[in-house]
Amino acid sequence: MTDLAASRVLAIVSNLGVEQDDLKLPVEHLCNSGALVSIAAPKLGSVHTLVDGRSGENWVADQTLDEVSEHSYDLLLVPDGTVNSDLLRTNLCAQRIAHVFAATHKTVAAIGHAPWLLASSKLLNGKSLTSSQSIRPDLENAGGNWVDEPVITCNTLEWRLITSRGQEDLSFFIETIDATLSKLSDSRH
Repeated sequence: MTDLAASRVLAIVSNLGVEQDDLKLPVEHLCNSGALVSIAAPKLGSVHTLVDGRSGENWVADQTLDEVSEHSYDLLLVPDGTVNSDLLRTNLCAQRIAHVFAATHKTVAAIGHAPWLLASSKLLNGKSLTSSQSIRPDLENAGGNWVDEPVITCNTLEWRLITSRGQEDLSFFIETIDATLSKLSDSRH
């Protein structure tokens, strides 16, 4: 297992409609690898997840989106969930967070419908990415170059974007996040 003890990850979510495994599996993997992971949502407290449209586990947001200090983190994780993604893309605090990560040359990792936030934040012009097929037109209209691959890493515009189509590609998504944080950790030593 990779040692990510020096890594700090911020997961941003809405308080409902998050796809359970797209939050749970990356967060558990990162924590088990030693990374410090914080979850931010519009409100403190419960984050209600979904599994196949039914109620899933509840997670806890340890800070609100407006309290986030973006400079304290190495990577921004934005999990899937159609409701989650739809709520985040119109949230000005979530948009600010995405902008700060891009402006400070940090990595943003988004899966499924989560790249909607980046489209609404006007961060996709010139970026190659993948996502849930259903939002492809929105991402292309926002200037993104959509590719049908399990995971895409794009380093153009001086910030790294990791995207994945959805839950079927979650293992590739987690591997890519892991490798990115591992390289960052190695460069610090």
